[in-house]
Amino acid sequence: MTSRTLNLVLAASASLAFSVGAMAAGKYGPGASDTEIKIGQTMPYSGPASAYGTIGKLHQAYFKMVNEQGGINGRKVNLISLDDGYSPPKTVEQIRKLVEQEEVLATFNTLGTAPNSAIHKYMNAKKVPHLFLSTGATKWADPKAYPWTIGWNIAYQSEGMIYAKWLLKNKPNAKVAILYQNDDYGKDVLKGVKDGLGAKAATMVVKEATYEVSDPTVDSQILTLQASGADTFINITTPKFSAQAIRKAFDSGWKPLHIVNNVGASVGSVLVPAGLDKSKDLITLQYYKDPNDPQWKDDPAMLEWRAFMGRHYREGDPKDASNMYAYLTAQTLHQVLKQCGNDLTRENLMKQAANLKNFKLPLLLPGMAINTSPTDFFLMEQGQLAKFNGTQWVLFGELIGAND
Repeated sequence: MTSRTLNLVLAASASLAFSVGAMAAGKYGPGASDTEIKIGQTMPYSGPASAYGTIGKLHQAYFKMVNEQGGINGRKVNLISLDDGYSPPKTVEQIRKLVEQEEVLATFNTLGTAPNSAIHKYMNAKKVPHLFLSTGATKWADPKAYPWTIGWNIAYQSEGMIYAKWLLKNKPNAKVAILYQNDDYGKDVLKGVKDGLGAKAATMVVKEATYEVSDPTVDSQILTLQASGADTFINITTPKFSAQAIRKAFDSGWKPLHIVNNVGASVGSVLVPAGLDKSKDLITLQYYKDPNDPQWKDDPAMLEWRAFMGRHYREGDPKDASNMYAYLTAQTLHQVLKQCGNDLTRENLMKQAANLKNFKLPLLLPGMAINTSPTDFFLMEQGQLAKFNGTQWVLFGELIGAND
């Protein structure tokens, strides 16, 4: 072999070794490396929505467990979870810190419609994945205008439409009073209700009342709605105010058909504080298994969930549906990070989030699966109605979608 040939062979070998090494090392965006995946979020650990703080605490427990088991594709997840007090200006401040100082790969499950609305344009301008938001606002599924944002919850408008369609079928002459949070979240569910009622909305909805998250109580609003003569009450509130509304309606002697939206229907964080006896016969929409429902007592996925709570998040309340929700959202992010393989760029992370195919989480209701595409950012499109019997929610009917 001539020296020239030997040099060519050595150069080729070196080039091949470099290529293999580069492939093994992977492709990385900010916050990712051979050993770490840095993810950020804000949560209301304080303030009027602090009941939701347990979601962020469970996320931290979940990824601590994942890291102890070896991480995802050999990398540890570093979840940085900051308190925003459910205050949009604070959310902006904390998210900027996560993106510009911590340089996270993505944000995950940031909670609340108003907080996420405050960072919506910023995240897309920065081209940072704004993943699996903890809010059902319909605007999170707009891949054309906001390709870096994707929600997780069932869309609020879809939920409102499902309640409306059920009322039209089962109580077409209802006199409906509605309490809603005065922001994009409350208005989104309200729009779904009215769209679902269609032409009958003008006659069926007899009274509306709003509240601000800074209000101490909603007692006066409940009395106003009661005075309208309504026989049906649609309660579009977050946990603190949902508990207040349930308790005040009962204590004032008002006994309407009471529908409470999914985000305000947790047994642990809403119905127990309101009073289980005062919560009897409430109706809500569910799309994942209720940890308080005895029909799931021996369900393998539920047993696994309870084991997780007992081992990794003992301070969490297994009765609180927010903890079940947190577990499901963490599993979804886990799957997407796994699908990324060794390409942990922001572009590929968003691509994988928009490429979930028949992804079945065992704690979703039977028959449900998650599917996304580059043109469809809705993860949850179905649900099932449930009635509270004084102890737990009892499912009835079949899975239903807003367009069914």
